[in-house]
Amino acid sequence: MPVKWPVERRRIGGGAGGAGKVAGVTVIKINAITVPEGSGDELGRRFAARAGAVDDREGFEGFELLRPTDDRNVWLVVTRWRDEESFQAWVNSPAFGHGHAGADRPAPHGGPVSVSSELWSYEVATTSPGHGGA
Repeated sequence: MPVKWPVERRRIGGGAGGAGKVAGVTVIKINAITVPEGSGDELGRRFAARAGAVDDREGFEGFELLRPTDDRNVWLVVTRWRDEESFQAWVNSPAFGHGHAGADRPAPHGGPVSVSSELWSYEVATTSPGHGGA
């Protein structure tokens, strides 16, 4: 089931279409995980097994695991947070350590599930609500 991100945010400026600079800034953390050939499905299974584990954290707004649809070998874990403090509180919590325990466990084929990861940080600067089928 796809995650439905909150559409309503206070906007500064913008035209009739509702686009504009976001006043209630959402912090976005993207973990870019490089996986070896044949390990992507295992990565997906591991994330599915702990789906919802972070849902009740204060300030958490949503999560998506993005599987590449081209020849890339980098999967993206996208999380949205109300603010940096909420994200840091989760990272420093026992729940974070528990959720990432065994991340270095080999894939069924014996090799690693991932070979590297990189954390990217963003905040929403501009947004548009779109029409979403309306």
